Amino acid sequence: MKSTPDNALKTPDLNGLSTAEMVAVISGLQQQLASKEDAIQRRDARIEILEELLRHKKIQQFAASSEKLPNQILLFDEVELEVEIDELRDELPDDVEEEETPRRSRKRRQRGFSDTLLRERIELTLSDEEKAGASKTFFTKVKEELEYIPAQLKVLEYWQEKAVFEQDGEERIVAAARPARPLGKCIATPSLLAYLITSKYADGLPLYRQEQMFQRLGHEVSRTSMAHWIIRLNDVFQPLINLMRETQNSGDYLQADETRIQVLKEDGKTAQSDKWMWVTRGGPPGKPSVLFEYDPSRGGKVPVRLLDDFQGILQADGYSGYGQVCATNKLTRIGCWDHARRKYVEAARAAPAKGKKGQPSKADVALSHIRKLYAIEKAARDLSDAERYRVRQEKSLPLLNAFKAWLEKNAPKVMKGLLTRQAMDYTLNQWDYLVGYCERGDLKISNAGAENAIRPFALGRKAWLFADTSQGAKASATCYSLIETAKANGLEPSAYIHHVLERIAESDTLEKLEALLPWNAELPASKKVAQYD
Repeated sequence: MKSTPDNALKTPDLNGLSTAEMVAVISGLQQQLASKEDAIQRRDARIEILEELLRHKKIQQFAASSEKLPNQILLFDEVELEVEIDELRDELPDDVEEEETPRRSRKRRQRGFSDTLLRERIELTLSDEEKAGASKTFFTKVKEELEYIPAQLKVLEYWQEKAVFEQDGEERIVAAARPARPLGKCIATPSLLAYLITSKYADGLPLYRQEQMFQRLGHEVSRTSMAHWIIRLNDVFQPLINLMRETQNSGDYLQADETRIQVLKEDGKTAQSDKWMWVTRGGPPGKPSVLFEYDPSRGGKVPVRLLDDFQGILQADGYSGYGQVCATNKLTRIGCWDHARRKYVEAARAAPAKGKKGQPSKADVALSHIRKLYAIEKAARDLSDAERYRVRQEKSLPLLNAFKAWLEKNAPKVMKGLLTRQAMDYTLNQWDYLVGYCERGDLKISNAGAENAIRPFALGRKAWLFADTSQGAKASATCYSLIETAKANGLEPSAYIHHVLERIAESDTLEKLEALLPWNAELPASKKVAQYD
């Protein structure tokens, strides 16, 4: 026996009803039916959103993180673009100064070894019998091999000479000067401290693994001692970091970003709550710096503190926390196309699977518009700032205007809540910031510089997982600042930190501290050219 569902529409008895009553009944039934259809539409929309969210979460958990998509729509001919940019370059007026830019050469496979490596000459000689009667002998280089010299620990014994002087029946002792060390009587030399810092923060090697490595080398160095050394060095390095911050804020273009860090012991915060590592990248020409700063807050007061005296252009993602410093310092803010593009990539990857001949989604079309902008930047990469500005005005701005018109027309057609609609709304809301890079030739289309600087921290965080205290998090920020700033200035991080540690204890004046800044540091010749032992 069939049962009638509870939510089924009940058919009223229409016998004996007047025309007016009949119309009223029909109208009521229509309203009920419309209400049911509306509920079904809302249900279907919610199911569609939840299905997309489920696909997105599966992709986040299991799929590769690359933003490259299969079957990308190629709506732009980069060869044609190169020709058009060359034509624009020829049209530059004579009064525009061009910076000499070296022609890009295709990267070739390296043959032989770097000239910076230590070299040892090994002579393969003939015996006296083999070369008897020869008119002359000579050597030719027939082979190069790469040898690894295993690490080792060595104990430095300092024997201090003392002289005794007798005068008026009393003895006076004069001792030879002892070398100044950044941590006083600490048993670790500058070379060991530089190795600890570089291994953890540049190579992602946790202290407990370094402890095991030292045990194999013959001496136990506890992870607790190493952690205390790094925390104590934060105060040693702080004057140098302050100078870097002042120099960075004296420039007119900065990039900023922030990422999470877990700190177990933070006053007023649980161990599971989010704390933040902030990074700023920039500085005057020839003095680039990448500075990290730990703060348990993600509030707008943090960039206000970090960029206290900065005046210029700030590039960041769409996070509202940068609005306060922009308003306070009257900064010009520009956006990041990487962040906008990433939202469309997520939407495209989470979309239902379609056949090879399926129509491209709106996320696919949006990505094609964005790829055109990046193609222009790639083609203009080696141009001068003046040339790049002209290319952006002639090529990028029309594409941007066309993209915005497409967004305004198509955004209302996409259901709210879907990832594609979220990406389109984000792009339109951030539009004034996203087009800002076209105002100058030296600005970047994305905030990739800051993101690339923060990537080693994110990778290292996977290895050492968390910081125990806020002091440890601050020390980590200082070490990352030194390493990434050294790299930005073309210095090998370990050699630079060793250079600083050997001299900073005696740097008691501003001039001596400034000499330790990466763009002023003079590293030993052995760190720059090959040496024969």
